[in-house]
Amino acid sequence: MDQFTLNLLFVGASFALYIGIAIWARAGSTSEFYAAGRGVHPVTNGMATAADWMSAASFISMAGLIAFTGYDNSSFLMGWTGGYVLLALLLAPYLRKFGKFTVSEFIGDRFYSSTARMVAVICLLVASITYVIGQMQGVGIAFGRFLEIDAFWGLLIGACVVFAYAVFGGMKGVTYTQVAQYCVLITAYTIPAIFISLQLTGNPVPALGLFGEHAGSGEPLLQKLDGLVTDLGFNEYTAHHGDTFNMMLFTLSLMIGTAGLPHVIMRFFTVPRVSDARWSAGWTLVFIALLYLTAPAVGAMARLNITEMMWPDGTQGEAVSVQTIAEDPNYDWMATWQKTGLLDWEDKNGDGKIQYYNDASEEMQERAEAAGWEGNELTNFNRDILVLANPEIANLPGWVIGLVAAGGLAAALSTAAGLLLAISSAVSHDLLKGQLTPNMSESSELLAARISMAAAIVVAVILGLNPPGFAAQTVALAFGLAAASIFPALMMGIFSKRINNTGAVAGMLAGLITTLVYIFLHKGWFFIPDTNMFTDDNPLLGTIKSTSFGAVGAAINFGMAYIVSSMTKETPQEIKDLVESVRTPRGAGMAVDH
Repeated sequence: MDQFTLNLLFVGASFALYIGIAIWARAGSTSEFYAAGRGVHPVTNGMATAADWMSAASFISMAGLIAFTGYDNSSFLMGWTGGYVLLALLLAPYLRKFGKFTVSEFIGDRFYSSTARMVAVICLLVASITYVIGQMQGVGIAFGRFLEIDAFWGLLIGACVVFAYAVFGGMKGVTYTQVAQYCVLITAYTIPAIFISLQLTGNPVPALGLFGEHAGSGEPLLQKLDGLVTDLGFNEYTAHHGDTFNMMLFTLSLMIGTAGLPHVIMRFFTVPRVSDARWSAGWTLVFIALLYLTAPAVGAMARLNITEMMWPDGTQGEAVSVQTIAEDPNYDWMATWQKTGLLDWEDKNGDGKIQYYNDASEEMQERAEAAGWEGNELTNFNRDILVLANPEIANLPGWVIGLVAAGGLAAALSTAAGLLLAISSAVSHDLLKGQLTPNMSESSELLAARISMAAAIVVAVILGLNPPGFAAQTVALAFGLAAASIFPALMMGIFSKRINNTGAVAGMLAGLITTLVYIFLHKGWFFIPDTNMFTDDNPLLGTIKSTSFGAVGAAINFGMAYIVSSMTKETPQEIKDLVESVRTPRGAGMAVDH
């Protein structure tokens, strides 16, 4: 059976499973649509949350970014997992005890203001739409390669599948679909990693193989990799070469952004009891760890494989020839991925070989000049293809490649569904039911939720065709926006009786606007010459990257909220009592609905 047919079988079977589950668990009420009837077991919820969380950025993009940067991109691992500790300890139990359906509803009630609720809706929509761009980008990449179709049609197919199980199933259908998607994606991620770890180190556990010996040379694998990449003028893989200040800010942005993401927080409204919310967060960390402990090994081993393929005789020998790429079956993956436009090479000096090295290195420039090279001839290697291409690079069986195709799509679609549900809930429950048409019937609200989700899917497809960066980079921007706007409001809403409605609104707006403006200026997206003023040449905030600014935006949010609250009317006593009732441990085993 050819590879294309295998891919179709694996992807088609997984899609049929998701849609079948959605039909079985179809939401029949607003409670089931928004919170799965509050009847999800903590272990089930932990698995669904892990799938909701481990998006295209985690499955497709993260290992690629680690592979080509090394230690410095470990901040993705630290930030994304650390955020769940904050969720488990500081937010999830209290929000579940409050007993509402959405984050915006909590903010509106806690800060006794419809304006606060609407500002929270705006913050939620901005962060969620930015996040969903990365997911649809991942869908397009996976479909483009494995089904050999244009990314545009891949996005449309993915959108139709999400529509089929998210629009009709709501949170109830999405929850059980995400359990199936977690099983698919974790299997698809770990099986190739086990194969590759056995090939390179003889150890079936990738996380242990990473620190084992390279089978070919007898050297420690990381030492072998360090030697190869430094010989080619790249930074040492295991050393820290970046900006420590930015790394700290970026890690913090990812942590507090995780704790402020609406589609993740919504999952903690689905469990029966308050204590279950905390257990759900713990189980989520367990399920996430299975992938996150494997990702560094996947990145390092893939980088080693690629480097050795480009320099089969060692870095002091000759680069791979164009003829070898064309004729050797071990290089078929390069020709296949070249068709997608995400991988490309060019024989610039006409010597019949493809030199791969860091042409920005002074040492390599001297070596290139002496050898007659004319620059790095591997002209494009999109970081997002690495995990998907990994089984082909390692020459694994065709069924493994088909499984990875299904896994990559499961990761992207599971998170896209959660995000779209958060967007739908914000529009139907918070905007329409909460503000514009408060007398709307339950059936009308359910219909509005499904229509708004369908509209959100259309917007996601359009934006997914023109993403602002790699999947993980796009997602990082969404985390920064959530960190700057939603997280501080939740923290202050739970732990500070002093913050009033005016302060909360001022804080959320200040955090969101300053972060958005900074990102747009930093990236030059205002379409006005010289607006990307925050660069390394400009000392004013020039050293803070756009993906790291969320932590600064959060500090602005906190500061503005406290300053404005101290200058305006004190929080009403009934709201102080409400905060006290949410925080008290009394009745922690039962949900308290208001």
